[in-house]
Amino acid sequence: MIIDILIIIAGIALVLVGADKLTDGAVGLAQRMNVSQIVIGLTIVAMGTSMPEFCVSLVSALKGTPDLAVGNIVGSNIFNVLLIVGISAIVAPMTISKSTVKRDIPFSVVASCLLLGLGIDGELSRLDCAIFTALFLFFMAQALRSAKQGQAEEQKNEPIVVWKASLFLLLGIAGLIFGSNIFVSAASRVAASLGVSEAVIGLTIVAGGTSLPELATSVVAARKGNSSIAIGNVIGSNVFNVFMILGITGLVHPMRIMNITGVDYGVMTLGVFLLWLFSFTKYTIAKWEGAVLSSIYVVYMGYLIMNAI
Repeated sequence: MIIDILIIIAGIALVLVGADKLTDGAVGLAQRMNVSQIVIGLTIVAMGTSMPEFCVSLVSALKGTPDLAVGNIVGSNIFNVLLIVGISAIVAPMTISKSTVKRDIPFSVVASCLLLGLGIDGELSRLDCAIFTALFLFFMAQALRSAKQGQAEEQKNEPIVVWKASLFLLLGIAGLIFGSNIFVSAASRVAASLGVSEAVIGLTIVAGGTSLPELATSVVAARKGNSSIAIGNVIGSNVFNVFMILGITGLVHPMRIMNITGVDYGVMTLGVFLLWLFSFTKYTIAKWEGAVLSSIYVVYMGYLIMNAI
């Protein structure tokens, strides 16, 4: 167990370094390509930081542990909205554009509501997941359409050369994925040795581990004053988690869910609705609003731990 704890620490360190490089690369590409930061966050950064969830959920479903696969996604979305946005806003209030509030966040709301509606019966069929996949393609088309419109936002830093920005982006994604994977493997071994169910492991340890890239990327981006990257990363990751990851995973292997409860789905949906509500207040997530989101996450974790004992 001591070795696993050391691996966990090493994984976290690698994720933080990867997040820093990924943010620099994404901002550099946004500047050079005359594409808004929010579009880069919604697409490249979100997809890169969602790769750990994709790998874990797909492998879990194929190995016959669907509770771990779906728990990973539900837990990751809860982690993203409540803890990542919460901590990022506490670090630095997050400014959100009107287009994000009116167009992008609603996609995340729809994703949460659909997962609640289709997953509450304990099964995600191929038809359910085909709907997710179709909506993912629609979401990507909308994001790319925004990119073509060249909605460039004001940039604070001098743009870096394309090859260096691309290298930072690739190195960052590689560091995030590798660091997250070794973290999840070690953390899962520790949790499993304590006799915790697959659903709880997925909702807590695995979800937290696979969401480390989003946490690190968003906090670093917020600290550097790139709140559009931070919020775009969270929104994009939530949409990718449901529409792309569960969509593809369920098409490959339909999932029968046993221990993901209405409370879990409800907290996920409540979180994204609160994010949307807070976004309308001067188009900013204030520090106190970040504290509210973080507090709800702590209460939810307490609920899971109490029920697992």
